[in-house]
Amino acid sequence: MSAKLKRTYFCTACGYETPKWLGKCPSCGEWNTITEHVVAKESSSVASRVASVPKAEPCLVQDIAENTTRRIDVGNAEVNRVLGGGLVPGSLVLLGGEPGIGKSTLSLQLALTDNHLATLYVSGEESAEQIKMRAQRIGINNEACTVYTETLLENIVAQIEEQRPDVVIIDSIQTIYTDLVESSAGSVTQIRECAAMLLKVAKTSGTSIFIIGHITKDGTIAGPKILEHIVDVVLQFEGDGNHTYRILRGIKNRFGATSEIGVFEMLETGLREVDNPSEVLLSHYDEPLSGCSVGAAVDGIRPYLIEAQALVSAAAYGTPQRSATGFDQRRLNMLLAVLEKRVGMKMFQKDVFLNFAGGFKISDTGMDLAVVAAIISSYYDRPLSDGVCCAGEIGLSGEVRPAPRTEQRIAEAARLGFKRIVVSSFSRKGMKLPKGIEVVFISSIDQLPKNLL
Repeated sequence: MSAKLKRTYFCTACGYETPKWLGKCPSCGEWNTITEHVVAKESSSVASRVASVPKAEPCLVQDIAENTTRRIDVGNAEVNRVLGGGLVPGSLVLLGGEPGIGKSTLSLQLALTDNHLATLYVSGEESAEQIKMRAQRIGINNEACTVYTETLLENIVAQIEEQRPDVVIIDSIQTIYTDLVESSAGSVTQIRECAAMLLKVAKTSGTSIFIIGHITKDGTIAGPKILEHIVDVVLQFEGDGNHTYRILRGIKNRFGATSEIGVFEMLETGLREVDNPSEVLLSHYDEPLSGCSVGAAVDGIRPYLIEAQALVSAAAYGTPQRSATGFDQRRLNMLLAVLEKRVGMKMFQKDVFLNFAGGFKISDTGMDLAVVAAIISSYYDRPLSDGVCCAGEIGLSGEVRPAPRTEQRIAEAARLGFKRIVVSSFSRKGMKLPKGIEVVFISSIDQLPKNLL
């Protein structure tokens, strides 16, 4: 008699598990997303597998030996920054991003960098010849890097146990499958089982493993949500395919904070580290232009200066147009309403277009003053004073609130040679002002035009 199969049902949208089919997922509320999956044969049940696993003994917290292992330098300063100072041995890192954003390029650069680490690069999407072509384009050669084209997890684990590499990179988790689960590669069950097995291999062998994950149309990492719970670190590679700059952002990190970002520039020879984002996000003009302002932004704990560009023109049609690239559309509408109410500018008759240099997406509320300054400059068609930047949040009553990490923003502006910065007067108390820059304190938005124009 053939062995009985254990079947279950999963939601393809959120990974919810149910013993029977349902039309609507109770977890996420989506319809017709419950699909049937074969979990395992009776012979490979959980009870039979647990029997061979050695039992762990409980112990007191003070009796646990402290791990003094140093972090591993991966040979890339921006990646080290996001990881919290380097790669922890035995960690499982998930790297996600949109198609064509540069995940495979970044992973191959980490594998080929001369960082004195034995690296195993496992590719389930590309052949060895394709990887060789990309390596020649990048122009990096690491003799300690081994390329292995395989999709069966058992073979990959065998190679890891045989070679004992320091770092393993798997491109991608959606192409890997195991014989323990009788479903196709990329299914919810396969991704979950493969990730759990890779986590076990990383913890028992001390090998650090990078796995690349695909992104769905909603912008989330494909597969069950439990995939992000299994891994130690989740990194998100963001950017616009039409622009050259990319941001590596930490979403989850069990070994450090998630407040750091890494900035890269996509070139023909691969990704270049951008150690000073302010210099590439500021434009230089021969003469002052209206509608341009500079704001001191903070992403996580990293300050940088970025240019905001606004265009205000008379509305040609009945309904004025509002367009924002890299900025929240609803927050732009709120700032325009505050300008009309508190400053007296007739914004209901104007089309407003907003853009940020480099294709960056700004979610920092401390950029409100810079956005408003660019709008005011374009509204009156007068350029701002030379060497002035802004940092502050604007409330509905027109008050200027202090932006988080105001001192770091001021220090970054002073380091780049700006002569004056406009901030909230509520942040004056206890602030240490750097030398070489004039700090202008304002309390309401109606004080902004006379300090800028």
